Amino acid sequence: MRRHLHAPTFLLANIIVDIEPFLVLILGLRYPLHGYLHTFLLAVPAGILLGYLMFLLEKVLQPLYKMLMLEKNDGLCLKRFLIAGGLGTGLHVLFDAPLYSDMRPFYPLSTANPLYNPSLTPEIYGLCVWTGALGTAYYITLVGLSIHRKLSKKDTK
Repeated sequence: MRRHLHAPTFLLANIIVDIEPFLVLILGLRYPLHGYLHTFLLAVPAGILLGYLMFLLEKVLQPLYKMLMLEKNDGLCLKRFLIAGGLGTGLHVLFDAPLYSDMRPFYPLSTANPLYNPSLTPEIYGLCVWTGALGTAYYITLVGLSIHRKLSKKDTK
């Protein structure tokens, strides 16, 4: 996955969509919790824009990514950033749509939420928990392998 998607952009894109309900709650806005940013029409372009911004910020953020082992040193590829952003925000909308009746994922084509199915809540939360657990295990493995390699290099010197 790290070859095709920029992991930090993908992670941030999955979260950034929820700035909308956060602002609604914090500012007490008279606006649906899951409004326009929770539509494919706005979420995917917002993710692509995020991908482009992350691409522009890459040189500034790269030391942090390296320290956290979030990316490999395989050069910059704008496509990886754009796909990660669009896919991250699109998946967020797709996973949220069955959970919230106030969402309109296909707006303006439809003002209904044909994906709304609260009976899928346990499966969606379970999928999120399992992918989070697998991602955490993968990350811990990367860190462990990196430490092992560094210790092995010290022993050979």
